Amino acid sequence: MMLKELTPTDFPDLKRFIQGQPYGLCYYSLPSILTWSNPFYQPFGAVEDDALIVGIEFEEKIDSRHMLLPLSRERIYPPEQLRNVAQSCGFDAYRFVSEEYLASYKREDIEACFSITEQQGYEDYLHLVSDLSELKGNKYAKKRNLINQFRREYVVKDRIRVEPITPGFRDECVDFLYKQSEEAGRDIDGDEDLICEKEAIINHIDHIDILETPGILLRIGEEVAAFGISAHITDDIAALHYEKAYSRVKGLYQYFDNLCAKTLFEGYTYINRESDMGDTGLIRAKNSYHPVKQIRAFELKVKA
Repeated sequence: MMLKELTPTDFPDLKRFIQGQPYGLCYYSLPSILTWSNPFYQPFGAVEDDALIVGIEFEEKIDSRHMLLPLSRERIYPPEQLRNVAQSCGFDAYRFVSEEYLASYKREDIEACFSITEQQGYEDYLHLVSDLSELKGNKYAKKRNLINQFRREYVVKDRIRVEPITPGFRDECVDFLYKQSEEAGRDIDGDEDLICEKEAIINHIDHIDILETPGILLRIGEEVAAFGISAHITDDIAALHYEKAYSRVKGLYQYFDNLCAKTLFEGYTYINRESDMGDTGLIRAKNSYHPVKQIRAFELKVKA
């Protein structure tokens, strides 16, 4: 099977494959698949009947090349067929295989075709939209207090403005991204992962109108101080991609997180706030919002 390079402009032709697809990991957000394209990492794909086949190529890290599970609203590929697809495309592994797939078939049937390894640190955090938009109960008391402090200092005094993200805001968002990364002690241009994320953000904002992904930014005065973008994953799960905010502004992150939950997830039950990548700070921050579930990710390696 021949795969061709995928770009954000392919979204209108491919979006039919994500309506009704079952995998809740953020890696199955089609806008994310299409926008994570850069000199190091490139998505490729092909349409096979009622499914979108996706493979990820790497410029240098050849051992990292992998496929994602086929995206289809009609069917789930059984293990033998899944192996055949990988082999026909020249790949030997699927990564970010959602635990929903493993639950669809007997373990012995999967292990007849693949070795199975859990990808530690890539478990996605699922939160109820209602929990993050309402913040009810004692467990969210600290969040509410911080939000109220931010409201008194910035909202009541009319110091903020919230706007939908459009392509025209791209340069401002990138400028903010550099400042926010510097605040966190990170060098965007000196870290491959941060370079890839920056390129994905640029790609996403440039094409946000065709990707059908609502996003908002928050200004303090005239300066961008936070932004976030949501994207469809399954019929009841949407991802919160690229949520960024200055940590030096007390209560901003909590206020903005609550604002995103209220404005970007209409019609969805769950917010996927992505994985923690094994980072202790992210683990603490994500758990402070009391996820209702974590979706584990697995690698399936084709057996010879």
